[in-house]
Amino acid sequence: MIHTFVSTSDIQRIHTIKKSREEVTAMAIDAVEYIKDHGAKCMFSAMDATRTELDYLIDIYKEVEKAGCDIINVPDTVGVLSPSGMYQLVKSIDQKVNIPIDVHCHNDFGIAVGNSLMSVEAGASQVQVTVNGIGERAGNANLAEVVMCLHSIYGVKTNINTEYLHETSKMVEKFTGVHFPPNTPIVGDNAFAHESGIHTHGVLEKSDTFEPGIMTPEMVGHRRRIVIGKHAGSHAVEKSLQEMDIHPTVDQLEVILARIKDIANKGKRICDADLYAVASSVLGRNLGKETIKLKEFSVMTGNLTTPTAVVRAVIGEEEVVASNYGVGPIDAALKAVEDMMGGYDKIKVRDYRLEAITGGSDALAEVTISVEDTDGRVVSAQSASTDIATASVDALITAINIILEKKKLWSMQ
Repeated sequence: MIHTFVSTSDIQRIHTIKKSREEVTAMAIDAVEYIKDHGAKCMFSAMDATRTELDYLIDIYKEVEKAGCDIINVPDTVGVLSPSGMYQLVKSIDQKVNIPIDVHCHNDFGIAVGNSLMSVEAGASQVQVTVNGIGERAGNANLAEVVMCLHSIYGVKTNINTEYLHETSKMVEKFTGVHFPPNTPIVGDNAFAHESGIHTHGVLEKSDTFEPGIMTPEMVGHRRRIVIGKHAGSHAVEKSLQEMDIHPTVDQLEVILARIKDIANKGKRICDADLYAVASSVLGRNLGKETIKLKEFSVMTGNLTTPTAVVRAVIGEEEVVASNYGVGPIDAALKAVEDMMGGYDKIKVRDYRLEAITGGSDALAEVTISVEDTDGRVVSAQSASTDIATASVDALITAINIILEKKKLWSMQ
């Protein structure tokens, strides 16, 4: 399909293409006829439709329909129409035009998804979306949000494989470098995360209590997470400890919870390694074993060489050396550790976060890393150092040790 468009609103027509309404209509007809004469399907957009005088807008759509256009597009080019206004506009066009209607909504006021859904209610049969809502200015209607609203709320099915929505969003985020916040609906890290004691208690009993129910994390390729933080309750902490095969008494659990809350209240994110360490301290014993012991690692980088890292460690009783290169020293170091694990347990880095704790050129950096095993289980760990590479490798080794210890416990259950 070939998509052709021309400005129809007075403000764009007069100040950009400098054409009369009659000239714009003639241009639209010529473009559609040219496309159809060459045997292709055609979509026509009246650009800035939502700021175009309604009678003229309908006239130009009727003219391109006569010229053989297969589908018309109604774009809210600058994102200014309200959802109810979008409904009325699409409804009015649908009553006058006999070919399918497509919509293209921008998110300048944060209502692109709402406008898209109201357009479907009004008769539109096609919606233009983008992965993660990426687009001009504030972006376009978000793929995951539109699709899941249609599937779960409206009961309207699309041909989208929804179980790949999360993976696709993360892939596009990585390739574009455009990151979305953790509270992004459906695909964000916190979309199915629960920290509040009341919420976690309910979710652990029955997920529908504090989740939509009509949309589950499995439906979009995501996972439910219980977050341990300052709002956590005893049920969440106990559940997380049980997954580590740690079973404290009621009194011990209260002490662990109090210490976790104290740490979180000081502004620190709680990761699996923190919970592991606190539980170990309270129970007065070493709960885990270091499967991997890091001996040394080195990183070579500079403007004349490809960043390369070499890691030497003892895994079990065997000494292993691995090397790899990356786009930077951190990337190279983490890839080397992943390669080192290749012959034992295939574990990959799922998330990496770096935060400077202090200022100056000798700033203390805190690294948080999440790793994932082949079964989809995720474990996080933190480390701090004035050397970013050292903090990164230490955090990664800690996270891998924890997930390996957990895997042993899970395999025995």
